Amino acid sequence: MAFKIAAYGVRENEIESFHDLNKYSYDLKLIPENLTHENVQTAQGCDAVLLRGNNVGDQQNLDQLKEYGIKYVFTRTVGFNHIDLKAAQNNQQLVAYVPGYSPLSVSELAFTLGLTLQRHIALATSRTARGDFKVHTDEFATEIHDLTIGIIGTGRIGREEAALWKGVNATVVGFDRYPSDANQDLLTYVDEDELLSRSDIVSLHVPYFPDSNHHYFNQSYIDKMKNGAILVNTARAEITDVSAILDAVETGKLTGFATDVVENEGHIFGHDFAGQPTEDDLADRALRLYPKVIMTPHIGSYTREALHDMIAISYENFNDVLTTGSSKNLLAAK
Repeated sequence: MAFKIAAYGVRENEIESFHDLNKYSYDLKLIPENLTHENVQTAQGCDAVLLRGNNVGDQQNLDQLKEYGIKYVFTRTVGFNHIDLKAAQNNQQLVAYVPGYSPLSVSELAFTLGLTLQRHIALATSRTARGDFKVHTDEFATEIHDLTIGIIGTGRIGREEAALWKGVNATVVGFDRYPSDANQDLLTYVDEDELLSRSDIVSLHVPYFPDSNHHYFNQSYIDKMKNGAILVNTARAEITDVSAILDAVETGKLTGFATDVVENEGHIFGHDFAGQPTEDDLADRALRLYPKVIMTPHIGSYTREALHDMIAISYENFNDVLTTGSSKNLLAAK
């Protein structure tokens, strides 16, 4: 009998890739909805689940999956904070993730968001959409070759964003706790304070560790930023104090803020509020600040290439544990 996987959050345009990449002939149950407390029963009869961000992998669901005999709780994402690793360990459930997929997918979005704000594209198009074709003084911009871009977190994604900015002749500086000699051709490493004070655009590519960097990018960081700078976050919302950032946009300390992530995004992303409030105070406040604040619904990895990597690596993770009992991408509770 084929190994049966319930994959959650599968969009219509992703179905073909799930089937085309299924070289191990898994029995697939492709479910468009995210895993929640209300639909966990859809995993009955399966051997494993494959989640994505904003799926609920808390103790309640893990316990229920254990009752269904499901030992494998995998995610096709880099982030895994939607899964309670300790609860999974207690249930003797294995958890694996995808440590990396096309780094260009996120870096290109970060680059685009930064440039959209810097050249005031959202501001200008919001006005022309209303029929205002005047040229306003707040649409005045600086050319790219005179910009300094600060990349905080210079791993694979940060490096690719640096390459994009370098390719259009911007000056790129970077900060990382573990600088890489391989990046020296794209950026100059500086300390955080210098990066913040020099950069016209600061782009974050920092992983989230709840016990050590929750809301670490806070008021003290904003105070060190160049007046009129732009902040871009395509990493994790939890690393930023969004309230302080929005304050800075309102006062003019920051020209703009672009984000592909919000806290508690499972309650927001994937829903159409039809112009009504989301009932999340920070998200609603951010929306009111458009076009100085622009938000995208976590589409950083929403490219053909990234999807291919997510699915293909997930299938390899399953094959590894089924044939060898382990995988290099297994996660352990800390």
